[in-house]
Amino acid sequence: MDQTSTDPLATIGATSYLYVVDGRASRFTVRAFATGIFSAMGHSPTIAVRDISGQVRFDPDNLEAGAMWIAMKANSLSVQDDISAKDIKDMERLMNQDVLETAKFPGIVYEAPSISVKKLGDSLYAAAPNGNLTLHGVTRELPIDVRVTMFGSVLRASGEFSINQTDFDIRPVSVAGGALKLKDELKLSFEIVARRQE
Repeated sequence: MDQTSTDPLATIGATSYLYVVDGRASRFTVRAFATGIFSAMGHSPTIAVRDISGQVRFDPDNLEAGAMWIAMKANSLSVQDDISAKDIKDMERLMNQDVLETAKFPGIVYEAPSISVKKLGDSLYAAAPNGNLTLHGVTRELPIDVRVTMFGSVLRASGEFSINQTDFDIRPVSVAGGALKLKDELKLSFEIVARRQE
């Protein structure tokens, strides 16, 4: 999907308000877990996505008109752990070249043309986007649970979910003949901040 499009949701939820994601204020984190006989000496990395964009359609007076589109640049992932600069560089090179193959698959996109929304309280909502995640050239359905809060013209959406790397044709990292490797499952958490366009 073209990340430069002015309104990827133009034909979806057109009667609702348009919110544009604030990439600087938003956060998306991926947690991987070491396994294998030497896992106690291994590293379970925490990875942050630096480049996030997207749009959300939402109207608190019309909860059936929601939609969302979130895009991330695959090569913007960075290791957040307190390890040596050399280890960080090696891990990021491994992610880009061998795991995500970012030269071939530069974008990660989550698109939900419809969202089930329930009001929980004043300015607080539970949303359930039933969307598709495109990662590593593979698109799979991925329903998630999102907590949404409204502050004036600012929308804040947060939640967490898990995926298996092999579902997206990604081979989990394995070194030392498999004695140290990462589990298939990844845990992801996010806090997306979006601002309403007038």
